[in-house]
Amino acid sequence: MSAAEASRPLALVTGASTGIGRELARLCAAEGMDLLIAADEPAVEEAAAELRRSGVRVDAVETDLSTTAGVDALLARLDGRPVDCLFANAGRVLGKGFLDQEFDAARHVLDTNLTGTLYLIHRVGGDMRRRGEGRILITGSIAGFVPGAFMAVYNGTKAFLNSFAFALRNELKDTGVTVSCLMPGATDTEVFARGDMLDTPMGQAPKDDPADVARVGFEALMQGKGDAVSGWKNKVASALANVTPAAVLAEQNRKLAEPGHG
Repeated sequence: MSAAEASRPLALVTGASTGIGRELARLCAAEGMDLLIAADEPAVEEAAAELRRSGVRVDAVETDLSTTAGVDALLARLDGRPVDCLFANAGRVLGKGFLDQEFDAARHVLDTNLTGTLYLIHRVGGDMRRRGEGRILITGSIAGFVPGAFMAVYNGTKAFLNSFAFALRNELKDTGVTVSCLMPGATDTEVFARGDMLDTPMGQAPKDDPADVARVGFEALMQGKGDAVSGWKNKVASALANVTPAAVLAEQNRKLAEPGHG
């Protein structure tokens, strides 16, 4: 590593092959940050090739982020270099009723969205606290405010992440490490196809631009803000969710996510 590279901040971005994660990585590169990016698919190498054209150093790791071993493989690529900005963005969506899902698929959502994410934050965040500096952005969702009929596991993981982000932010408030939570609404990424939700109103409806969503999150991270809800409609929806009975919210989500109604 050259002296110039060593002086540049390093950002670690998970789920960076497509969607919000790839847009976050682009913003980091535009700011002159070196990058370590990860995803569980070969497209992460294509993302790395594009990002290198920005003139920064980019390392890419294809690894299973739902496992601690996969996260360890990612962290090994740091080779002792400290992470300045962590974007814990990797996540999976899964549609259909809970009892109609294959349990292994539901568990993969849990392990990707929660187990792997928390393990990564535990390892990187611990090093940040020892150094007394660092920034963490966790991708939650406004879905975390809604009991997600026909998205029960996914919405449950996002409720956990929203809560966890603010708890961790409070724990670290005097350490020099900031924690921000990005809470997007439905965004135009591949997750709906991967989650088998294209036959739902939510899967077919217009969605937010991932570049716009990523910018809101990136700015929140750089400014040390606690939360970032992208788009005024999502801000209204999150506010209403706090005062709407849970049964009503579940029924509303059913109308958006029930299979065969798209």
